[in-house]
Amino acid sequence: MKLLIAIIHRDDSANVLDALAAQGIPFTRLATTGGFLRAGNDTLLIGLEEEHIPRVMDILTEYCSVRKQFVDASQTAFLGAMLHAPVEVTVGGATVFVLDVEQFRKI
Repeated sequence: MKLLIAIIHRDDSANVLDALAAQGIPFTRLATTGGFLRAGNDTLLIGLEEEHIPRVMDILTEYCSVRKQFVDASQTAFLGAMLHAPVEVTVGGATVFVLDVEQFRKI
């Protein structure tokens, strides 16, 4: 048994959730916020057998796109200084952790 933790951009969330549900893959969704940009994310907790991991990774790869975005840097400290011009950053994609589950119980 594995626990897959996927942190995805809020803009990609609806498509990922629909695809997981269509494949019958149960998940728990947590609304989270990224630290640097303070952008909305969703963190998915997915318990599954190891042989199903490639299917979930394919869904994440298909629907979690990386894109460029301009952010107002005056709201965040960047390298210890306050900037006042928009800064181009890469957002989106997915950060995925796959952990071994020693024990699983559904009560």
